[in-house]
Amino acid sequence: MDRRDLLKKSLAGAAAMGIASGRVGEAQGEANPPVNPPKQSSDGAPGSVAGETGVLASLYDYEAAAKRKLPVAAWEYFNGGSGDEITLRRNRSALDALQLKPRVLVDVSTIDTRRTLLGFALEHPILLAPTSSHLLAHPDAEVATARGATAAKTILIASTNSNRSIEDICTAAPSGSVWFQLYVEDDRSRCQALIERAEAAGAKALVITVDNPLAYARNREERVKTQAPTLPFPNTGIEAGPGGRGLSRRKFNWSELGWIQGIAKTPVILKGILNPDDADQAARCGVAAIVVSNHGGRVLDTEPATIEVLPAVVDRVAGRVPVLFDGGVRRGTDVLKGLGCGAAAVLIGRPYIYGLAVNGPEGVRDVVGILRTELEGAMAMTGRVRLSDVDRTIFWKSADYRA
Repeated sequence: MDRRDLLKKSLAGAAAMGIASGRVGEAQGEANPPVNPPKQSSDGAPGSVAGETGVLASLYDYEAAAKRKLPVAAWEYFNGGSGDEITLRRNRSALDALQLKPRVLVDVSTIDTRRTLLGFALEHPILLAPTSSHLLAHPDAEVATARGATAAKTILIASTNSNRSIEDICTAAPSGSVWFQLYVEDDRSRCQALIERAEAAGAKALVITVDNPLAYARNREERVKTQAPTLPFPNTGIEAGPGGRGLSRRKFNWSELGWIQGIAKTPVILKGILNPDDADQAARCGVAAIVVSNHGGRVLDTEPATIEVLPAVVDRVAGRVPVLFDGGVRRGTDVLKGLGCGAAAVLIGRPYIYGLAVNGPEGVRDVVGILRTELEGAMAMTGRVRLSDVDRTIFWKSADYRA
């Protein structure tokens, strides 16, 4: 019996799977709660978590609290990278290395973080990146995340590998602030069915992940696979991740993109662009936007940090399509740095999972709220009162230090 069969056997009697189940027309059942489910705040206030974690003042506080709550296998799955995790660490170190140039005596009595992106009016430029298997963090899985996203006035990009159905997720976000992330499998009929299902459910954009046609050296996941059967989840993500058995995503190419654009009724966005040549090709193919991303350090190791290549991609695209950015964002200054390098918006992944694990929808809302407040402070101290004021002049350069 191989690992996938063992996992299936251990999950006998579990509820129907979510978006990636293949049961396109079937209703989503109730999911089994996780082992040691995260405790929720008694008063629902953001930042107060059952009195046992203290004040949650930053995303790092949420990370530490989540590590205490999550089972080991869940923690390793969410936080692991590929190979030696060089790219995973570089995403952070490269952001830390960028230095901001302050400005003083600017009237910052009003800070405006609003932005229009693909016709969507955003209160702030912080979106929730697609991440799989939210049931590992909260018993209501992506439904809880969607509620938190709505409270945070942001967009949730629901993963193909969600534990809850796209119908449930869109219903939980009545503002319509859900986009759908798609892994393009070789089976065209399955892909088309997923796209049509997501659009019918109310997803407002299609985000195609393009950077992982197969898995590469997910060593941390490999080390905890033996613990996976003890976790009663319908889709842990540990077996259902990119390149998992029974799935093939190796044929997707630029001509296949044209086929998807021909059937999709919502904007098509490509996520996982690092090479400026690919960014140029995407713009010439007429995509609605691109996301500069290295999959949170979970695909090819020793790739550069996303913030390092973002300026080159932005320059190559030259305003033809919006460029979004993710990778290592933990502070409002990181959001500002992404915007300063030319991103129209910034995505976060692991941090909102920490919020979800610690305090459910309120935790998701609070994580976004912390980042937004920090962004406003960083804008004020660099003399920017609206997002259109943010450009590369917010950064110190080596020449600035010369006498």
